[in-house]
Amino acid sequence: MSETQNPWKTLKSELIYESAWISINKHEVLNPAGNPAVYSTVNFKNLAIGILPLDEELNTWIVGQYRYPINKYSWEIPEGGGHLGIDPLDSAARELSEETGISAKRWTKIQDLHLSNSVTDEVAILYIAQDLTFGESHPEETEELQVKKIHFNDLYELVYKGEITDSLTVTAVLKTKLLILEGKI
Repeated sequence: MSETQNPWKTLKSELIYESAWISINKHEVLNPAGNPAVYSTVNFKNLAIGILPLDEELNTWIVGQYRYPINKYSWEIPEGGGHLGIDPLDSAARELSEETGISAKRWTKIQDLHLSNSVTDEVAILYIAQDLTFGESHPEETEELQVKKIHFNDLYELVYKGEITDSLTVTAVLKTKLLILEGKI
């Protein structure tokens, strides 16, 4: 098996649905065994951006909001969408300011992710934001947010215990914990 050769053969693709954020496509394919199959994909029109703000005392700020797709309230790092044609760091700074009122002078990119790569092409980029200043938040009309200051170690415990399940938050917290243990933060 080659890591560079695609074993799937696309016979026909059809756009099923499209919005400002996603498109859903149905593909008639030959699977790796050469048998006919149908594969559906969700293509995202934005990047997913996540930011872990961190001050000198290792405090951070998380955002609580009701997430419609999972029908649950979720605590997570500030996150949102970044247009593909815009520098992801600019999108990260905008999202952090919108959701928390925080701006940062120092940014560290810590991870690129493919979210659910069996059905989507969604890419996420995670940052740590430091050297923070505080102002007023200005969330979008689709966001009803709570912002909570929490020590990073307490946030890590919530992730470790499985009380926080948002994938961007879990990844950012675990990666940051490793960077702290390695003395890089």
